[in-house]
Amino acid sequence: MTGEPPSDLIRSVSRALRVLEEVARADRPLPVKVIARRCGLNLSTSYHLVRTLCYEGYLHRRPDGDYLLGSQVAERFHEMVRAFERPPRVRAVLGHLAAVTGHTAYLARLADGRLVVAEVAEGPCSPWLEDLQAGLETAPHATALGKALLLALPSRTRRGVLRGYGLRRFTSATPASVEDVEEELAGLRPGQVVEEHGQFRPDVACAGAVVPGTQWAIGLSARGLSVPRAASARLAEAVRDLACA
Repeated sequence: MTGEPPSDLIRSVSRALRVLEEVARADRPLPVKVIARRCGLNLSTSYHLVRTLCYEGYLHRRPDGDYLLGSQVAERFHEMVRAFERPPRVRAVLGHLAAVTGHTAYLARLADGRLVVAEVAEGPCSPWLEDLQAGLETAPHATALGKALLLALPSRTRRGVLRGYGLRRFTSATPASVEDVEEELAGLRPGQVVEEHGQFRPDVACAGAVVPGTQWAIGLSARGLSVPRAASARLAEAVRDLACA
């Protein structure tokens, strides 16, 4: 939440969203008493809210009485991803990139400070990366796709995105601070192919680049700690193809 609340704020809606946010950020299902305490609500109000959210499908009640996110949250997220206006011919370009390199190709963008994967074309030479699948949100600071998109942002905006998302450690090589990411990007120019080596997954390297004139980046992943030079060159060609489409 940012800025002053609107004069016509509907408090019941605001409270329901706070409940969803607390359940979403928890690392395990939560009982109603914990939800009430974390949201600063009385227990009676919390029961009304979780029952309503369960009825609408935004929360799910487990047999033990604890609550986790419901299927409608995922539905809304997938609808958001489907609503993005993708570059023309992107599916064909990604498919060709995966075919000629043998590496899995990705399309992603930043949405509200989050890195969202919108399209994937699988290739046999890449490992299966469960967090880099269509419709999923992943880390901008530890992925080549994210770094390429961050590089295209003004420094102040980039720092805000990084602070807002947080810098989760995926491996020992993951950048640990905003300053680490800034230092890594300092020697690069917007539009350049960006690589990361073992920062998102051990023994996996990725490359990514922004499609000029868009808010999209495409990338690929490879086993080991280096991206084959030929694959990186093909990625740059695919970026040019999309830019001209």
